[in-house]
Amino acid sequence: MRIGLVDVDGRHFPNLALMRLSAWHKRRGDTVEWWSGFTHYDRVYKSKVFTFTPDHNTVIDADEIITRGTGYKDYRWLPPEVEATHPDYSIYPQYPYAIGFLTRGCPNRCRWCIVPQKEGQIRPATDWDDIVRPDSRELVLMDNNALACDHGLEQIEQMGYEKVWVDFNQGLDARLITSKVAKLLAQLHWIRFVRMSCDTSAMLSVVERAAAYLREAGIAKSRLWTYVLVEDVDDAHRRVLALEKLGILPFAQPYRDFDGGEPTDEQKAFARWVNIRPVHKSCTWEEYNDPGKGGQNGR
Repeated sequence: MRIGLVDVDGRHFPNLALMRLSAWHKRRGDTVEWWSGFTHYDRVYKSKVFTFTPDHNTVIDADEIITRGTGYKDYRWLPPEVEATHPDYSIYPQYPYAIGFLTRGCPNRCRWCIVPQKEGQIRPATDWDDIVRPDSRELVLMDNNALACDHGLEQIEQMGYEKVWVDFNQGLDARLITSKVAKLLAQLHWIRFVRMSCDTSAMLSVVERAAAYLREAGIAKSRLWTYVLVEDVDDAHRRVLALEKLGILPFAQPYRDFDGGEPTDEQKAFARWVNIRPVHKSCTWEEYNDPGKGGQNGR
């Protein structure tokens, strides 16, 4: 069979489902490649993670087209035999790390998060040494709440004894970072940041406490990094300023609903002001957002 792959989100981050499908088909002797508009395929897989990504609407010449992914509000899993296949990293040669999940699911029910609906309760998924690549010692872990699962904590402890570098790129739940957990995290080799989330003002004191535990355990202040959900801009602004006073680097994420609705112009402008560090350091939010004062918010 000739198989074509379409990463609808644009190949900005490795698509784990497509990598598993590629590896599974190659083991069967099939030809696998990124879809080309000049080729006929027996089957094409289209995968979309984000609802806000525009769909791929080009005509596809294929006997069968399979469209899947959270971006299509399709929460089905890959067939078990495909899900168990080690990913084919050769289709994303620009990314030198392994990706995967130690755990799946989350016990929380945050109204802006689709994970509980998609994956259910927290549970073990994989051991770290089943995720790591033979040609890389870097692991980007996409767990939504690894600290809420005994398996996740056990894997973190094991990785602390190994020469592997990690990034929990979805963030760690600050509510679960105790002194004991912070000591486990301090044993890890971090690729760059220790990520948390501060999505509401109520989380500020929680993040402050977690950051104190992490610093006490020996993690450098420069590694502390926090997602900031942006709905009410004034509230998000107060959180950003408070986090910066704590020495924590904020990263603003404008709220998007599950129907792919666009953030407001003000939310997007605020995120630019926070995330583009030279701009952030050069002016206040009020100055950036006020065209009458030479604001540069691009609206």
